[in-house]
Amino acid sequence: MIAAIPPLAAEPIFQLGYLPITNSHINSSITVVLFIIVAIFVSLGIRKYYKGNQAPKGFLNFVEMLFETLYVYFDQVTGDRKKTIKFLPIVGSFFFFIVISNWMGLLPGINSIYRVGFLHGEIERLPIFRPANTDLNMTVAMAVTAVAASHILGVAAIGFWKYFNKFIKIQDLWNAIINLNPVKFLVAFIEFFVGIIEIFSEVAKMVSLSLRLYGNIFAGEVLLTVIASLISGYGAYGIPLPFMALELIVGLIQAVVFSMLTLVYLNMATSDTHGQSETEDHTKNVEVSKNQASST
Repeated sequence: MIAAIPPLAAEPIFQLGYLPITNSHINSSITVVLFIIVAIFVSLGIRKYYKGNQAPKGFLNFVEMLFETLYVYFDQVTGDRKKTIKFLPIVGSFFFFIVISNWMGLLPGINSIYRVGFLHGEIERLPIFRPANTDLNMTVAMAVTAVAASHILGVAAIGFWKYFNKFIKIQDLWNAIINLNPVKFLVAFIEFFVGIIEIFSEVAKMVSLSLRLYGNIFAGEVLLTVIASLISGYGAYGIPLPFMALELIVGLIQAVVFSMLTLVYLNMATSDTHGQSETEDHTKNVEVSKNQASST
């Protein structure tokens, strides 16, 4: 029997009012429910061990090990533990959601659960479960959230006008006009258009984040489907195992890539650019020299 290649778009399984619920949405919902269950157990463990000044045990100890590992890797990017703690809820959520939803699609028998119906007089078999990241809508939503969060935190960290000047460098043009320096005016004019290009780069971030994750995970699903279609008999249980192990690694790597790129975007957005700090220092020096000249 030849298994059907997964379509590019997720298949709707049932309707919830006017909202179609797809098989990838079911997968993502199960992942969120698992997060809630884990959060409840962790909360109970914190109340039991940490408030009682006891060392964590069992599952709580494992969760603590995971977070300590994330702290170490995040610190290498941010260089600041305060930033790491601030970014961990966003980046850590992306990492765990992506890796768990990717691995759920590799559970034994999960791809053999179908919803059977009739379409145009023919039997229709739709898989009930599909990895959430094989749906482009999901990866685009996460990419938009990641980039939007970087802008929001950037504005909160360095101020709206200073952050806005990273893209539309009006302040540099204004300083060049005030100083009546043709060279600085030319540089500021070029940087003004470079800032406009930076706006398009923000859109490119969302496109690259979403398509990279979607393409790799969807390609893995197609590969496993093709391998399962070509093999029959007892070999169908053993030969696909190396490919499934490879997909475990790919699922982890894609989670790391997406989360670390998000962390880099957050860290860059909340840091002052070198050019801005130099402009501010130069402006302050000019003001100080003018004050000194007026006082003398």
